[in-house]
Amino acid sequence: MERQVQQADRVENNPAKVEAFVSLFNEIPVRDLIANLTTKVETFEIAGRAFPLTLSDADEAPNCHICCPSSAYIDYAIDETRNFAAHPLLRRALQALIGACAPLVRTSGLDHQVQANNWLYSTNPVPLLDRQTVAALRSALVERFPDRAIVIRSLNEIADPATIAALKAEGFRMLAARQIYIFADRSAAPTMTKNMKLDRKQLGTTHFERVGDGDFSEADYARAEQLYKMLYLEKYTPLNPHYTARYIAEMHRRGVISLAGLRRPGGELVAVTGLFENGGTLTQPIVGYDTGLPLGEGLYRMVMAFAQDHATARGLFFNMSAGAAGFKRLRGAIAAIEYSAVYAGHLPRRRRLAIRVIESLLAMVGIPLLRRFEL
Repeated sequence: MERQVQQADRVENNPAKVEAFVSLFNEIPVRDLIANLTTKVETFEIAGRAFPLTLSDADEAPNCHICCPSSAYIDYAIDETRNFAAHPLLRRALQALIGACAPLVRTSGLDHQVQANNWLYSTNPVPLLDRQTVAALRSALVERFPDRAIVIRSLNEIADPATIAALKAEGFRMLAARQIYIFADRSAAPTMTKNMKLDRKQLGTTHFERVGDGDFSEADYARAEQLYKMLYLEKYTPLNPHYTARYIAEMHRRGVISLAGLRRPGGELVAVTGLFENGGTLTQPIVGYDTGLPLGEGLYRMVMAFAQDHATARGLFFNMSAGAAGFKRLRGAIAAIEYSAVYAGHLPRRRRLAIRVIESLLAMVGIPLLRRFEL
């Protein structure tokens, strides 16, 4: 008898929020919202569920990694080898291995895809899907898009065990993507770690002013883009989604995200965060701060505290996404491997075989490295 995997249905995908999101990307050119992305966005409904759906073509590569696996598994992966700077031989070996896999990724055709539940964030929480719903979703998308791989990103074994089991049972392959950090579902206030206490102390003594969700102006939206760019595109990598001021403003005005930040007394923003609340799950797709200010100001620590406090106050499951591993562990988060589910059973044998080999390589090499180096 098959073991039942327990999974709470924490993700709502409210149809009104889905429609607000899809309408935005149909009313305004995509590149005016996310400057390094080309895709088409529409609404997809199946079994009483609503999903944002993206259509991306192979000839649009290189494209932003949220719609382009070759960017995620080759370009972004090579960039991430900077984390192995203390292990130069391993770093060079990994760069060579990743480069050698580029033809395999191209052969897979994964860049020619239809992606369900793509909110165009690095982390897209997935609603609970049973096997019957997965089968219906797969059949509908295969019929409409017979030449495209079907992709669902952002699955992990803490939040999505039953959904992963259902996807596997219906022929989806699980491609490891990265290691993420979960500040798990809390029914009561969590025990505060030493670092969490220090973060709140900094919030209580900072000379910067807190900016609430209703306090953002046009100038703040423009500054929010600058702060996000300083952190995610300049400090980390330009391969991250380039969210524009117009995107931040429109997503906020339409109620898709909420905003919080810190500003100089009576002056400009010095830190910002955008929070995406979907049912009982919280993600933090936008974080930015003035990287020219001293680290001792604790800007990153304080905006992360905003999100943790938001999650705790509402009893939300907080997916803290990838990066800053040590920082997140010290604040009560636990690690999980994140996967992209791919269905290719309707595609040519050559593409199916390439996807199977990628799945095996990621399982044998990628996951052990992510865990060993706590990335």
